[in-house]
Amino acid sequence: MGIDDFLRFGQVSLETAMFVAAPILVLGLLAGLTVSIFQAATQINDAALAFIPKIGATIVGLLVFGHFMLNRIAGFTSWVYGQIPNLSP
Repeated sequence: MGIDDFLRFGQVSLETAMFVAAPILVLGLLAGLTVSIFQAATQINDAALAFIPKIGATIVGLLVFGHFMLNRIAGFTSWVYGQIPNLSP
């Protein structure tokens, strides 16, 4: 396994992690931003008001993007196992 293979493995690993995490993180960010703007406009300072929509957005994101995320992780796992024969001591 040369340096090129090692770098390729790192690149694919980071890409997979970003593609899997991005939908949930973006939905949480949008929910938090929306609630923060609402709280600033109405001057309501309640911690539960900021927390509950983020949980809801995360659950909705997992339901909507879960299939994509699992397919991406399964493809990465298959690729990693496919690279095992290419390893050399």
